[in-house]
Amino acid sequence: MALFGKDETGSMELKKELLPRHVAIIMDGNGRWAQKRGMPRSFGHKAGVEALREIIRHSDHLGIEALTIYAFSTENWKRSAEEVGALMGLLLEYFTKELDELHREHVRIRIIGDIDDMPKGLEKQQQALYNAMERTKENTGLKLNIALNYGGRQEIVRAAKALARKAKDGEIDPAAIDMELFESELYTADLPEVDFMIRTSGEIRLSNFLLYQLAYAEFYQTDVLWPDFDKKAYDEALLAYTKRNRRFGGV
Repeated sequence: MALFGKDETGSMELKKELLPRHVAIIMDGNGRWAQKRGMPRSFGHKAGVEALREIIRHSDHLGIEALTIYAFSTENWKRSAEEVGALMGLLLEYFTKELDELHREHVRIRIIGDIDDMPKGLEKQQQALYNAMERTKENTGLKLNIALNYGGRQEIVRAAKALARKAKDGEIDPAAIDMELFESELYTADLPEVDFMIRTSGEIRLSNFLLYQLAYAEFYQTDVLWPDFDKKAYDEALLAYTKRNRRFGGV
């Protein structure tokens, strides 16, 4: 089967039927990208937002069903107040400027992570996140999931606590808890399984990202720093995915 077809402009594009339904991305390397240019880390994060904008649009164009991006982990609060402040400022700016276009393109936004537990002083960011989810909740296009104040271990514990409460209240029989019931308590409930996980900047670790959901995902690592991860780099990653032989534990 051919991996590529022609779009209306005559340029080459990936065949939709060969693409992953759900892509997850660890967007790494903003700080190093800025430092290589003698600029503060905040400069790299701003460039990273531009790269993200392009990848979201391209994912939508390709017909990928779901895209989950790692924006800010529970551990990232340990970074300097200056860097965290810059990141939170970019977050507010992004949703202020981009929400109209995302909604117009029928993108559905979901925030995965504990945004209620964000530090004081970020009420505007919290409200922007809730507004984005509410406004786009009926959209039927790309499912854009933004992991913010997110940790994979914390998500698993959260799901276990939810099931424990339901068992204690008599809503469920503990013996009836299976993978389907457990997955219904995860942030990613009702999304397709993650097929493909991309990490930029050369790092090779999960960094507490989607620890349950990545069980059988295909991994792709590139040395490209996130601000330089453009459509061409994304297509190269997706092409690599189409050549994988996914066995899911079989032979």
